Amino acid sequence: MSFFHKFYNAGDAPPQIFNKTLYLAVFIFGVLGCARGYDEGYIGGIEAKAPFQSQFGLDDLTKSETELANLRSNIAAMVQLGSIGGCLLAMYLVDKFGRIRTLQGVCVGWIVGSVIQITSKNVGQLYAGRLIEGLSIGQTVVIGPCYMSEIAPKNIRGLCTCIFAGSVYLGSMLSNFINYGCALHLPTDSPKQWIVPTAIKIVIAGLLAIGSLLCHESPRWLVKQGLINESGTVLSKIRHLPSTHPYILCEVGDIQEQIDIEDEATQSVSKWHVFKELIMVKSIRYRMLLALSAQVLSQWSFAGSITVYFPELVALAGVRGTDRLLYSSILGVVKLTSAYLGAFFVIDLLGRKKALYIGITIQMLATLYFAIFLQIIPDAIEDDVQLTGSRKHAGLGALAMLYITGVGWTLGWNSIQYLINAEMLPLRVRNIGTATIMAFHFANQYGNTKALPSMLISLTPAGTFFFGVGVLALGLLWAFFFLPEIAGRSLESMEDLFNLPWYLIGRRGAELCPDNSGIAHVKEAESGELDIKQNDEFIENASDQSVDDTMTSKQKKGKSLCNQEFIPQIPPCA
Repeated sequence: MSFFHKFYNAGDAPPQIFNKTLYLAVFIFGVLGCARGYDEGYIGGIEAKAPFQSQFGLDDLTKSETELANLRSNIAAMVQLGSIGGCLLAMYLVDKFGRIRTLQGVCVGWIVGSVIQITSKNVGQLYAGRLIEGLSIGQTVVIGPCYMSEIAPKNIRGLCTCIFAGSVYLGSMLSNFINYGCALHLPTDSPKQWIVPTAIKIVIAGLLAIGSLLCHESPRWLVKQGLINESGTVLSKIRHLPSTHPYILCEVGDIQEQIDIEDEATQSVSKWHVFKELIMVKSIRYRMLLALSAQVLSQWSFAGSITVYFPELVALAGVRGTDRLLYSSILGVVKLTSAYLGAFFVIDLLGRKKALYIGITIQMLATLYFAIFLQIIPDAIEDDVQLTGSRKHAGLGALAMLYITGVGWTLGWNSIQYLINAEMLPLRVRNIGTATIMAFHFANQYGNTKALPSMLISLTPAGTFFFGVGVLALGLLWAFFFLPEIAGRSLESMEDLFNLPWYLIGRRGAELCPDNSGIAHVKEAESGELDIKQNDEFIENASDQSVDDTMTSKQKKGKSLCNQEFIPQIPPCA
């Protein structure tokens, strides 16, 4: 076994499944995260530029400090507002048209919104363009994680989904450096200072649309549409295995079994009924509450708002002028690097919970330092104050802590908020559930993006960041008591885990309910021959008939190809 396979716990899977077709699809749908990240990084930079301020009234001396703060937050948060609708729209579109076609529609909408912004002559048109852009960006957080969780082998599913989360900071880094480059090389009074960074969105959207033509549709979506043969063919292409290979048959069988059982339980059921399942079915309700609470705790730790308003926040540490854009660019590099280091070396290696513990702890300590600095040296926020001596060193430390909050965020909350949405929901409600969760995500992001400028005034800068520290402390307790470890589980094995009593799921769920899906028991031996894992928990072949006699009609109908042909029946989780 190679070092690569050992590192990613891939020894129980055929090596062919880790191939260029999979990696190309992961790259295209992973880079989709740039859509959100680019706007988060660029909007704070262009709001600090004189031509943009003049064009849209941000330098109006007749407006009060509060009015200017509201105008600035309205412009910045309009994309988040549109993203709420985009998430809800995505839950229909991805089911109706599939993941690929929906992505292509998103790219068109993103281009239209960008053109409207570039041609804006007043703030009303700017709002409209950013709202339309938000409708597209909101869909990306549903399409990207869902698609990658559905095509990625379970061994590296966390890694693949984190590629999307990390690409948020690839977009942020690009936009920050483009802002900084424009500030250095274009006339300071030219509208190109903000038009050029906005126009780059059209280029990124066009490249993503072209790249989507090289990807295959999600096999799970094809099975849900009744296209079983097509699903097997597509999965064979993605996995680089023959369509008759046991791994392919087991994976398609697991998907089909889950869908058959769900279809029998939900025949003639409306979309509204499926939506009600999110609340009425105990195991799904727990998952929804888990994901929604994760959005509240993560977003109100202010990590996203720090990215949006970073040029203003570094001024609190004594940074002035164009250097604010340079330091914003460095933040993009720091977050991108830590996000992908976490994706490659932490998320799947240590597991979701340990990664979250590490990330929250780093973010909380760094935020606490920044809050204490602002409390002890409140005059650092004044433009005419020059920090000297120990105060200057403390200011440099505070600036470093802003970067370290980004490291903690990318290792912890940023990865988890996407992973648990895509991984833990059953297929019949995955799109609706993910869309609802991400709509709630953007509602919270809209709220704290709108709130932060006002909170810095009313609570003082120090009080605002002490508030963030309190939220992070609650996040640690939440992770310990309620979040189960789901690293390495197949998507079809989650039901048993979340049917445990609620007080056991987070602390002992993985121990009490190991993964018993069919695909979890297919092992490719080093010699290349198929080896079926056996242990005392398996029912021997001799008892298969008695198992069949006791199966319900629902279980018989959904019995997978894998269970029939390749492995003995596995008892349900106790």
